[in-house]
Amino acid sequence: MKFLFLLAFSLSLCLLSSCTRKVENAQLVDKLPGIYPDYTDVTIPVGIAPMDFNFADEGIECMDVVARGSKGGELHVQGDYADFGVDEWHELTMQNEGGDIVFTVCVLKDGKWMKYKDFKMHVSKYRLDDYGLTYRRIAPGYEVGGNIGIYQRDIHSFDEEAIIHVSAVPGQCMNCHTANRGSASQFLIHLRGGKGGTILRRDGKQMMLCTKTDSTKANCGYSYWHPSGNYIASSINSIHQLFYTGNERRIEVFDTMSDVLVIDARTNELILDDRLQTDDYESYPVFSHDGKTLYYCTAKYCVLPAEYEKAKYSLCKIGFDEKTGCYGAVIDTLINAEEKNASITFPRPSYDGRWLMYNVSDFGNFPVNHKEADLWLMNLATGESRALAEVNSGDVESFHNWSTDSHWFVFSSRRGDGMYTRVYISCIDENGKATKPFLLPQRNPKKFYDEMFDSYNCPDFTKEKVEIDTHQTSHDVMEGERINVRVR
Repeated sequence: MKFLFLLAFSLSLCLLSSCTRKVENAQLVDKLPGIYPDYTDVTIPVGIAPMDFNFADEGIECMDVVARGSKGGELHVQGDYADFGVDEWHELTMQNEGGDIVFTVCVLKDGKWMKYKDFKMHVSKYRLDDYGLTYRRIAPGYEVGGNIGIYQRDIHSFDEEAIIHVSAVPGQCMNCHTANRGSASQFLIHLRGGKGGTILRRDGKQMMLCTKTDSTKANCGYSYWHPSGNYIASSINSIHQLFYTGNERRIEVFDTMSDVLVIDARTNELILDDRLQTDDYESYPVFSHDGKTLYYCTAKYCVLPAEYEKAKYSLCKIGFDEKTGCYGAVIDTLINAEEKNASITFPRPSYDGRWLMYNVSDFGNFPVNHKEADLWLMNLATGESRALAEVNSGDVESFHNWSTDSHWFVFSSRRGDGMYTRVYISCIDENGKATKPFLLPQRNPKKFYDEMFDSYNCPDFTKEKVEIDTHQTSHDVMEGERINVRVR
């Protein structure tokens, strides 16, 4: 056995040494290397997972990469792609907080080395100490259900695991999930389907709620926690989809009915208001950073789907009193859809109270299916808004959420191939200036994303790992063990 071990070890050393080639007589190429993902000039946080990358030209024989920190430290890797060790990469980013990492890329092709112009990654002074991301993974088809799950990913490594998979709750669809400012102890997941409901985790306890009542027309959908953890703003939606013919658009998702309400998570009561349950469409409610304001989107009634292009949502707000659970007296319109001739959806306030990020599309309430959908940023102190030109692409941007310190945000985009939504992260400074987004790092990213036939939906940050009891969830769903909410 000892001999076999030594033989195997010797063979592995030989194989390793055969892959190591000395870079010599390299021809200088006066351009940046074509790499995948495009990580040139991106800003990254200390401790992010290694920013591995491939060379775009798959016909190369070998790639040699040296990463040097402007404040110290150096890594040297060689192989089919740039594959940095997790611990070594973390150390390099820590050494260069507030500085740069400069990359020198050489490739061997047709027996000759070529050396490209150096490029940089900037290491932000803003930390990103959240544990990771949650998101749904689903094939980009149009059927209900399928092989889907809510996953979580450690952004400091490549570790990913399912929070809950459809195999535990057969026949149910899932997507809308949210944590209270990244807190895994206050977390919910909405399940849709014949046995649907809301998985609610709060203060160490998990329960399944049925949120449909005689006074409401559907179960709760898009939701957002009050910072106190005592309330959850939700919409109830009747969701449908249609398919285009002879049109560059593929699909439209729309609501034939939608209202806004608040759940008292302490008593499992719905707090209704006639002004938020009209014949018009109200959706996407979120609380402000201090919980004193409820933002939501509303569109005038139109005949759907026939008049789908008339569905344009305005951004509104109303006060909310945490002590009484009562809404304010006045509804204010922050952005008027008719004046802007666009649809405003998916508002997300930063947790420091400075910004409100939202989607702008031509019409409708489901921007993930709109190629023209962009991210916009409102300064809450001045009310001024601007398109995040430094972040937006020629394809859809949607499903954005903030890190717990409000200096990073995550969103999904189809800028890669126009089909699959992928996860991107960007940093934002004190003046609201965002950095070039970077694709969620993966080990051997070209291989990973080429072989990953899932889209990422609703990415959000969490401070720690989410723990959902899947056995309890499976029992509650399949056996119908639910707590029925009531109207206050």
